[in-house]
Amino acid sequence: MTSQAEAAPAKLDAAVLKIAGVVVLGAIMSILDVTVVSVALPTFQSEFGATYAQVAWTMTGYTLALATVIPMTGWAADRFGTKRLYMTALLLFTIGSVLCSTADNVGQLVGYRVLQGLGGGMLMPLGMTIMTRAAGPERIGRLMAVLGIPMLLGPIGGPILGGWLIDVASWHWIFLINLPIGAIALVYAWWALERDNPEPSESFDFLGMLMLSPGLAAFLYGVSSLPEEGRFGATKVWLPMLLGGLLVIGFVFYSFKPAHPLLDLRLLRNRNLTVATITLAVFTVAFMGAGLLFPSYFLQVRGESTLDAGLLMAPQGIGAMVTMPIAGMLADKVPVGRTVPFALLLIAAGFFTFTQVGTDTSYVLLCGSLFVMGLGMGGTMMPIMTSALKTLTNHEVARGSTLLNILQQIAGSVGTAMMSVILTNQLNDSAVIPGAKAPDGSAVTEAGAAIGAQQNPALAQQIPPDLLHRGLQFVADSFATTFWVGFVLTLMTLIPAFFLPRRAQRSATSQEGAAPAPIVMH
Repeated sequence: MTSQAEAAPAKLDAAVLKIAGVVVLGAIMSILDVTVVSVALPTFQSEFGATYAQVAWTMTGYTLALATVIPMTGWAADRFGTKRLYMTALLLFTIGSVLCSTADNVGQLVGYRVLQGLGGGMLMPLGMTIMTRAAGPERIGRLMAVLGIPMLLGPIGGPILGGWLIDVASWHWIFLINLPIGAIALVYAWWALERDNPEPSESFDFLGMLMLSPGLAAFLYGVSSLPEEGRFGATKVWLPMLLGGLLVIGFVFYSFKPAHPLLDLRLLRNRNLTVATITLAVFTVAFMGAGLLFPSYFLQVRGESTLDAGLLMAPQGIGAMVTMPIAGMLADKVPVGRTVPFALLLIAAGFFTFTQVGTDTSYVLLCGSLFVMGLGMGGTMMPIMTSALKTLTNHEVARGSTLLNILQQIAGSVGTAMMSVILTNQLNDSAVIPGAKAPDGSAVTEAGAAIGAQQNPALAQQIPPDLLHRGLQFVADSFATTFWVGFVLTLMTLIPAFFLPRRAQRSATSQEGAAPAPIVMH
């Protein structure tokens, strides 16, 4: 019996690249949408006359929808076929985008964002499944490098695109831009993806769904409420986190009983998958959490516009583009345990600069550090995912990619909330300006006044120069302290990374003809 590894050519051929193009289009839509909307939050406040906490639900609602739908993606891919499901996800996302552009109030916008999230949540795990099945296990590294481009460029391109669209047109276009992209992606998917031949052999795990999806949504709701409330003791934070956590824990114990659980945790008996998953989760908490604060530093401390802040982040994406193709090729030939630790050290080296930021730190130094971090990122995320998926059989890939996406979503939400709370608490320790009151009657701190002055030149003229300087210095120090946490967590990622495979991995697919797969599955 000829293995897929032997049959598949070493390089990515035109047929595989054609399929990869479909997945990249979908990934660009879903990832860019998150960062583009984050730029528009102040615009939503003024357009709808809403508070920041209210418009923040345009982000939170999308995240909760992702958490709800991702667990069902693996089963649905087996039941209905990846092509049908992927085109359905594209259609939902596109329709949700158009509806978002018609919203008249915050409530409508949040509701339409949930519809977007139901489609967007399926795009990434389905895309990974489609690409892995198309190329075979021996070329996963190269394919992950292709898929990684939108994953790493999204946080850079999103703020630039969002700022430009809002400046030259209106906020409606950050959603309407998905209409032509979605239409092209649907036609492309219909043409490029092979016809589905699903062989449904599993029953749907309704009990697991009733525990896992609401549990994830409730837990992430509590986590997402943490920056707004500022403390774990708030009922809005601890109660949904507790209830959600109990439901998820209940699912973990339950999931080993049914033959076909909604999320197959038995995959974690594969040591390589487990180590790669832990490494990816720690890395996501560290980098994605602190990474969202880089543009905030440029906006709040340096007074840059949204567009300029996005442009200053570009070196990071350029660095990732340099190393990602190289890392993809190496991941198919060299064990990731020999390359990922060096990439993590590059990230830590670039990260260290931000632990020293002040009010006038050189842009050359900061952009150079972002470029170095980008070099490390290009050699980290996709090789880790490659290691996780490489030893799974074709049937297991859908479940494995679903597991990875859920844990990455949770880790990203936890990291973002944690860094936001640390920064907020640091800023709240700033000295209060005697007699100054905000419009809502609350006290005004030196840090708060300095941040406001950076975005409002008229306000800056009303603040004494020494107070403005002192406030900005405090804000810069608060960012530096928060970046220290991210730096330490990045170094901690080296611990699980040390256990990544250091010897060549044999794919499960290539062993199917000779021996049973080393993973207990359905």
